[in-house]
Amino acid sequence: MPLVVRVTHQLSRLISSVVSKPLPFFLFVEKVLRVQPEVKRLFLLVRAADAASANQRVQTEILGKDLFKVLRDKHGDGFQPFVASKVFPVAGDIVREDLGIQDSNLREKLWKEVGIVVNVAATTSFDDRYDVSLGINALGAKHILEFARRCVRLEMLLHVSTAYVAGEQSGLILEKKFLMGETLKGGSYLDIEAELRLVDKKKRELRAEYATEEVEKLAMKRLGMKRYFGWPNTYVCTKAMGEMLLGHLRGDLPLVILRPTIITSVHRDPLPGWIEGTRTIDSLIMGYVKGKIACLFGDLDNVADVVPGDMVVNAMMVTMAAHSNQRSEFIYHMSSSVRNPMTYAILEQSAYRYFLENPRVGKDGRIIKTRRVPVIRNMTRFRTYMTVRYKLPLGVLHLINLLSCGRFARGYNELNRKYKFVMHLVDLYEPYAFFRGCFDDLNMERLRMAMKKDDAEAWMFDFDPKHIDWEDYFYRIHVPGVLKYAFK
Repeated sequence: MPLVVRVTHQLSRLISSVVSKPLPFFLFVEKVLRVQPEVKRLFLLVRAADAASANQRVQTEILGKDLFKVLRDKHGDGFQPFVASKVFPVAGDIVREDLGIQDSNLREKLWKEVGIVVNVAATTSFDDRYDVSLGINALGAKHILEFARRCVRLEMLLHVSTAYVAGEQSGLILEKKFLMGETLKGGSYLDIEAELRLVDKKKRELRAEYATEEVEKLAMKRLGMKRYFGWPNTYVCTKAMGEMLLGHLRGDLPLVILRPTIITSVHRDPLPGWIEGTRTIDSLIMGYVKGKIACLFGDLDNVADVVPGDMVVNAMMVTMAAHSNQRSEFIYHMSSSVRNPMTYAILEQSAYRYFLENPRVGKDGRIIKTRRVPVIRNMTRFRTYMTVRYKLPLGVLHLINLLSCGRFARGYNELNRKYKFVMHLVDLYEPYAFFRGCFDDLNMERLRMAMKKDDAEAWMFDFDPKHIDWEDYFYRIHVPGVLKYAFK
């Protein structure tokens, strides 16, 4: 049976969870509505107090995006009626049992109708509060699984994770599952229940001391920084916990875990260059445009494993079609480092070429000359540079401030805060600037080979990174897309 027909059938009843609205979520909703109009209904879990608020968020924060222009043009005046007949916002919260859905009649309706559950919810900040990351990335996955178990027509659960649950491994990283309690730190065991108790205990202590919200926030961030278990940050650590819980508790529930690498703007379909928010590498482009980057650190010869958002969504839809009602767990890397590696040098050269040919204009209307930003290729030299350029002058300013009885305290404190913030970001991003691993995608390649039997479907659901010319993509699509949709 052709894949497109199978996908149409399997998307007939769907719940997609939304918390921080990762890029694949927007693209997934748009793609389903555009290429699978026979879909019965999309139930979208939205963090909101009630149905009216949930509907308002969907209308303004999702359907109002430029991304939906093709769909709006296709339906014209019938766009809103079409969407109203397909999209059903559900007020709830993934961090709560029963997904925080208060209406018991609605819960029963979902359990009777939902056939496929898709979880793309995540908090992706590397240094978010530990309680928030645990709640969304780990407990959220558990709550999704428990909800899916009660769906009498369930065909599968698709969970979108991240390839970087691999931590700082080097060499070829395989598509394999995590065992419960497994860590990346030798000789240690990860007790997720104990971590939840630790967070609860710490919050009770803070509240007993009448700590302010800001104090609690800082304490939760610091707690997270101590609980990496071999992972480089809170985000990937808690995403790995989520995978463990799913694998451990699923029983015979059909489960697919899709692990994308760094997701970038749309390559082809429906709006080349479209992006929501900024990804890791986009912060460099934004910093350069704002004139806030004096130098870069990292090895430009390193492979930057990136995949366009539309290919991630196509991979989601194909895995759903391939594994419906298969009572097993499947792991997929959606990556490019093996099939079509792209180095940071390509990104740097493409961005430099773009700004050379499309120079920035200052607030005074004058053209800002495009200069190459120096790149420091090793961390020892980078830290030496930061010490000489910033830390030593800060020491001098501190001494002057003491001798002048605090006349320069405000300036010193502000500069010191900025320096510490920059060095904190450096610590967070260092593992990725010097990452030496590549992500095996043999499982995904098997799906690509199956797709090649139908040229039309292979084009509609293309997820082969070999079809991307990285230099052309970054120069012609991604950099201008970041400026248009993220930088505005």
